[in-house]
Amino acid sequence: MHNSEIIRLIQIALNEDIRTGDVTTESIFPEIGAWSHGTFIAKQHGIACGLSVAGMVFQIVSDNRISWVKHMQDGDIMAPGMILAEIDGEARDLLSGERTALNFMQRMSGVATLTAKYVHAIEGTGARILDTRKTIPGWRELDKYAVRMGGGNNHRMGLYDMAMIKDNHIAAAGGIKDAIRICKEYIPDDIPIEVEADSLQDVIEILEYGNVKRILFDNFTVEQTKAGVELVNRAMETESSGNITLATIRNYAMTGVDFISVGAITHSASAMDISLDIDVLS
Repeated sequence: MHNSEIIRLIQIALNEDIRTGDVTTESIFPEIGAWSHGTFIAKQHGIACGLSVAGMVFQIVSDNRISWVKHMQDGDIMAPGMILAEIDGEARDLLSGERTALNFMQRMSGVATLTAKYVHAIEGTGARILDTRKTIPGWRELDKYAVRMGGGNNHRMGLYDMAMIKDNHIAAAGGIKDAIRICKEYIPDDIPIEVEADSLQDVIEILEYGNVKRILFDNFTVEQTKAGVELVNRAMETESSGNITLATIRNYAMTGVDFISVGAITHSASAMDISLDIDVLS
């Protein structure tokens, strides 16, 4: 992860929450000097993620006046009652940063946990789970990091690092082959190109032009996907996407497709239940 981008995101989140001050905490603790101990505890089975980000939250809130100890690493399996991390610092700092830290950790653990379920569902097939760009705005770096911690793989980070020729591009260019040709003339050779196919006829046209990295089977049935994989015959990478669920994903993976992209792992992940118990020591 790029620390400068994460720090900026944390600062935005803290400003959103604290703004001019934590009026409740400042009322209860009008002066500094109340030293506190906090324990992050898992309340669900899942994949832990976001521990370092949570630590960064408290470092920023406290101006580095905290002691932070991780008992688990991102990507570790957690179970109810497990201690994820412990923190010591001013009560004001711990209480003011609590919700922001938990928001990061719970969201990232939720993405990692849901990703792991999809990865487990296709285990042994050779296919790999990909994420999409369906991420929380501003959170893409963290969402995609959480996907990796859950055992998934990242698709393109944005519009700049991989070209994806989709139906609207194809229509505007006048056809699949023209769209590929135009992109090949404009895009540097080190940027890969993927082309979306809406039918088996589209697959044939992409193969006829060739010279792209990957074909995306968009909203294909399992039977169509199997036929598409057979047509491609390893001439390029293959990817399936569109309305693929935990209940159906293994059937798609068994077709021999290389990748399956799942928007749900980032746009529909539920936050994991993690608590922060704080004890005031002095």
